[in-house]
Amino acid sequence: MAAIATEIAAQPAEPPVLKPAVPASERLMSVDALRGFDMFWIVGAEWLVSGLEKVTKAGLAPGTEPSGLINLIATQLQHKQWEGLAFEDLIFPLFVFIAGVSTVFSLSKSVEQGGANAAMWRLFKRAVLLYVVGIFYYGGFNKSFNDIRLLGVLQRIAICYLFAGLTFCLFKLRGMIVVCVALLVGYWALMSFVHVPGVEGHSFDEGKNYANYIDSQYLPLRKWDGKSAAFPNGHHDPEGLLSTIPAIASCLLGCFAGMLLKNPNMDSRKKVLWLFIGGLACVALGYAWSLQFPIIKKLWTSSYVLVVGGYSSMLLATFYLIIDVWKMQKWAMPFVWIGTNSITIYLSEQFISYKGIAARFVGGDVNKWFGVYGELMIALVAIALTLVFMNFLYRKKIFLRL
Repeated sequence: MAAIATEIAAQPAEPPVLKPAVPASERLMSVDALRGFDMFWIVGAEWLVSGLEKVTKAGLAPGTEPSGLINLIATQLQHKQWEGLAFEDLIFPLFVFIAGVSTVFSLSKSVEQGGANAAMWRLFKRAVLLYVVGIFYYGGFNKSFNDIRLLGVLQRIAICYLFAGLTFCLFKLRGMIVVCVALLVGYWALMSFVHVPGVEGHSFDEGKNYANYIDSQYLPLRKWDGKSAAFPNGHHDPEGLLSTIPAIASCLLGCFAGMLLKNPNMDSRKKVLWLFIGGLACVALGYAWSLQFPIIKKLWTSSYVLVVGGYSSMLLATFYLIIDVWKMQKWAMPFVWIGTNSITIYLSEQFISYKGIAARFVGGDVNKWFGVYGELMIALVAIALTLVFMNFLYRKKIFLRL
């Protein structure tokens, strides 16, 4: 890790945001494509799982567990109930990581155009706007006041973007590394050594750990998990108060990757190599840490941050190598359509029933003709319709910018 930091630090001694290492107008297609790849699974995974489950369970005797490749895919597209890691558990932190990468490029451009103070003010306004959009995404004031969800996916992204961006503006590379390490180690210490009232010893189990306890005591209004007679609005939240601390570190890992990509003193293929090496190092360290601090997405444990951050770095290296170094770009265009309008597609599900429209094409008797593959066919058509919509917006240059 020290060698990687040395490579990134090969930039000028001043804070990187004050003197952009590459022209601020430069935009990497690989970053847009990776964001679109990530959002593709956010939007389509649930549909695919629903269809794949019907295929895997068809014809099985009661109590028989499905097996085979299709079942493996369906399993990987579902979150682990608590401890462990599936592909689906990588999707959200990958988006936070990419937000960190993009922050390096966008803030450098903002500083160049208006100065550091103006950049930080714009950073604050965008974060607040994204947070408010998150409130309304989960229903806003549609129901009772107690149903408002203060912390959710978009809200977490907004908070991570704000604090990682401020760290990028205010500190040099070494200071950023210190902040990142302090967040991960500090969170580990709180979770491992602070006693939870009513729980013997220390625990990472659901409802018995310190992060869940903090949510139950200090997070008001609606919480996503742990509803009961005693907690009608929920006991804790997977995007809760304390677990947001290490999530900021996930965004900072993305910032480190973005700084590496912007380094003008490094060859492109060397950047790919260091992204892979850094990713492998994070994965190895994360799994080693998990022996004491398990990989749990709903707690966003420090080991989880390192493992998914490492995989994110290797995915970025792969996309960057293929798209921006080898210039093999045509295959990635559907992901670029989505990635350049990621907020639009995420919010559009609130207003457009892609599956409902798909059913008008392959529902009813047509769906019966496909047999056990009927639900899967609806999912595939819904994804195709989503891509058609995203392509239309891309061609018309219609982009939702916060």
